[in-house]
Amino acid sequence: MDDGKLDQLAINTIRTLSMDAVQKANSGHPGTPMALAPVAYCLWQRFLRFDPTDPIWPNRDRFVLSAGHASMLLYSLLHLAGVRAVNPTYEQLGELSVKLEDIINFRQLDSKCPGHPEYRWTSGIETTTGPLGHGVATSVGMAIAGQWMAGYFNRPGFDMIGYRVYAIGGDGCMMEGISSEAASLAGHLRLGNLCWIYDNNHITIEGNTALAFSEDIATRFLAYGWNVQRVGDANDLAMLERAYQTAQNTPDRPTFIIVDSHIAYGAPHKQDTSGAHGEPLGEEEIRLTKKNYGWPEDAKFLVPDGVREHFQNGMGARGHKLREEWMAKFEEYKKKYPDLADHLFKMQHRQLPAGWDKDLPAFAADPKGMAGRDSSGKALNAAAKNIPWLIGGAADLSPSTKTRLTIEGAGDFLPESRGRNLHFGIREHEMGAILNGLSLSKVRPFGSGFLIFSDFSRAAIRLAAIMEIPVIYIFTHDSIGVGEDGPTHQPIEQLASLRAIPGLLTIRPGDANEVTEAWRLILQLRHEPVALILSRQNAPTVDRTKYAAASGLAKGGYVLADAPGGKPDVILIGTGTEVQLCIDANEHLKSEGIRARVVSMPCWELFEHQPESYRNSVLPPDVRARVSVEQASTFGWSRYVGMNGHSIGMRTFGASAPLKELQKKFGFTVENVIAAAREQLQRHAKKTG
Repeated sequence: MDDGKLDQLAINTIRTLSMDAVQKANSGHPGTPMALAPVAYCLWQRFLRFDPTDPIWPNRDRFVLSAGHASMLLYSLLHLAGVRAVNPTYEQLGELSVKLEDIINFRQLDSKCPGHPEYRWTSGIETTTGPLGHGVATSVGMAIAGQWMAGYFNRPGFDMIGYRVYAIGGDGCMMEGISSEAASLAGHLRLGNLCWIYDNNHITIEGNTALAFSEDIATRFLAYGWNVQRVGDANDLAMLERAYQTAQNTPDRPTFIIVDSHIAYGAPHKQDTSGAHGEPLGEEEIRLTKKNYGWPEDAKFLVPDGVREHFQNGMGARGHKLREEWMAKFEEYKKKYPDLADHLFKMQHRQLPAGWDKDLPAFAADPKGMAGRDSSGKALNAAAKNIPWLIGGAADLSPSTKTRLTIEGAGDFLPESRGRNLHFGIREHEMGAILNGLSLSKVRPFGSGFLIFSDFSRAAIRLAAIMEIPVIYIFTHDSIGVGEDGPTHQPIEQLASLRAIPGLLTIRPGDANEVTEAWRLILQLRHEPVALILSRQNAPTVDRTKYAAASGLAKGGYVLADAPGGKPDVILIGTGTEVQLCIDANEHLKSEGIRARVVSMPCWELFEHQPESYRNSVLPPDVRARVSVEQASTFGWSRYVGMNGHSIGMRTFGASAPLKELQKKFGFTVENVIAAAREQLQRHAKKTG
């Protein structure tokens, strides 16, 4: 069979596998995989630098299916290309990532083919997609990572990193605001290693895009500074090949390929409307469509002879050769540049350099203290000095969040330079997606903003938690301490909201040394994203010769100050700047002969990970008189204070006023903590009496 016929046979195999899987599941989206089969096939078979036997090869090209509802397109490709499975410890399992039975069990429990592509679940999938726009946005982070790594690792004769990133998106991706943020920044940064392919099929769930979308998409991307190409027919492999080649030959701009697609099924009158977005075609329509393809009408999940071999001889052979050449060159690289080679290996395996924490600061006791954002900035720079791939920035707020890397040689990531300080602009949503792309590429990213604006990033944060990638979010201005800026800038429900995300660690340190210990913990994580919550206002640096060591932060909650003999009558629990209120209240209660315990609780999630025996040692079940103090919503605190405990917190939005007036208005005073402790003692004395 000649190559042209094999090409069409492979394309139709992708299409029929997709329609059969959706039909059997009675759920899914057959239209888009069928329309885009030639587009993805041409890219994978003729251009993608990817070795199916080693899907985590560091210099592989990345392929992102941002139109995640078309997941069967990707699963079909992974199966036909023979992509091998790799486990979380980077061991190759010697089996297919996607077996035919996984496709047959599409969207069923434990299948490697869930409804939308999921990173870590199925090898060969570069990022979890589903929320439209997030795939294309995440691809920008991957492209940034590739260009930063090229600048750091490549040397004359040793181009160790030079991968390209391809992403397929549809009308939904282009409508979502995150794609505009992403495209704007990618064009500004002139990311020549990035290519988006736009499935221009004019269909959404509600019907034709004309209902809500009529912009000139080509002009939009030209305005962003992209190289715009157009392919008038998604089935024209020659035109597709020319567009991909042009993308590869354009080093100074990202490329946007508009592909006009349209599906005609077996019935000539039927167009792809609902079929693109969630309805199986039906058995009769499938038979007619297969007949149109010259396919056995009643065959299901058929992979004709020669199709798998065709992929192996094309994409597989090319990718394996490139990977073997790279591995041989890496051995030479290790000899000539041993330190860089060691860094590349450690970065790819989420390991840290020896002595990475040797410069982390320790802070002397100080009644005046410092703001959490200030101590964090010192710890961040100390760590970055010894972890070269720790890179990041802010959503236009680095002077306030103290997240600029000031160490020698850090530099800025700009169109004309590829340094370590990223400037995301006022694009919090895209910042979150870029951080995900950076982390998926194995650099260690951080991004920062005010806690109130974490709401913009929440969808990306949630995806990081689903993917189990160690992204670091630094959120400052953590409370009504923002003061005069008023309710719009004062976070209330954000802490509770972040704590509700499974797998995310939300850490709110109480003083400068807890901040250092937070960084010591965070940088050793390999699978958990973290939201580090920091104050704008100063907090006293606790005297650790008098109170417990800040290393207790690693357990999420610990006894900071205890009653004589470790037998408290009342427990005061604080986070962040409010820990000092608990300390001061405790000193007063002691003078009254009241036995109190102060617990610093910087991270609920870490505390819940501890054995029950430890948790009970910190919060003894028989001590029911409890008070929590936190300048945020009280939602969730009943877990620790009990239904009859007292939570000093926010039950409304804030107000515009100087901080001291706000603290008094909302009850964040030593006097109020003392009164709450007394009330708790009286309440529980009556119950036990």
